[in-house]
Amino acid sequence: MNAPLRFNDALLIAGHAFEPFQCVAWAPQDGNGELSLSVIDRTSTRIGHSQIPRSAYSDPEQLASLLEQARAAISSEGYRLEPWTMPA
Repeated sequence: MNAPLRFNDALLIAGHAFEPFQCVAWAPQDGNGELSLSVIDRTSTRIGHSQIPRSAYSDPEQLASLLEQARAAISSEGYRLEPWTMPA
């Protein structure tokens, strides 16, 4: 995947990266183009949070790297995530 990602594509990819937990993603209203992600467990507790700049979420390699880092941080807290790879 070499083409730049659109915002909606990045949202979908991020949503699947943290299963079985829910990933809530949004763009703050300040218009800076940043993508904010919160990962929520089954009790509605936030177990992770990341902010991804537009330059990173539009680049598939950078997005994959940042999502892997976020997954590692959540896993290090003892949460078990389903296996995930960046879609091709």
